[in-house]
Formats: sequence, C-alpha cells, structure tokens
Amino acid sequence: MATITQLENRIKKIEERNSRVESDKAWEVSYFRRGLLVLFTYLAIGIYLNVINIPNPWLNAIVPSVGFLLSTLTLPFFKKQWLAHHYKK
Repeated sequence: MATITQLENRIKKIEERNSRVESDKAWEVSYFRRGLLVLFTYLAIGIYLNVINIPNPWLNAIVPSVGFLLSTLTLPFFKKQWLAHHYKK
C-alpha cells in the first residue's frame, strides 16, 4: 500500500503533467500559432517559386498558404466528428 507521501508525489506529478498538456493544447489551437504557420508557409512557397522562376511568385504563394490555413481551421471540426463516431474507449 502506498504511503501518503507517495500518493502526494503522484498527485503532484499528475498535476504538473496536466499543466503541460493544457499549455500545449492552448498553443496548438492559438491563432498566433496558425498565423505563424501561414506566414512561414507563404514565405517558403514564395521563395521556392521565386527560385524556380515562376511568374508572380509572391502572388502565387497566396493560394497554398490560404489552403493550409483552411485545413488547420477545419481540422478541429473533423477531429470532433471522428472522436464522436469512431474512437471508442
């Protein structure tokens, strides 16, 4: 049987883990993170299109960046649907 001290330590570790999980989740769903991803996607695609001499590389980089943004915005919806219909504990 576990002692009170051992149980307290286990609870403390669980609370620390929960705190980390909550902060990771907050980062994952933050608009700041999504904005950074769109910005970096736009820059990477724009640079690539510029290097391979595509006309209007910065204009053409908008479409994949917006597509990426839309995919990140719709993923939570599809995740909820999947969890509700397919994931059973």
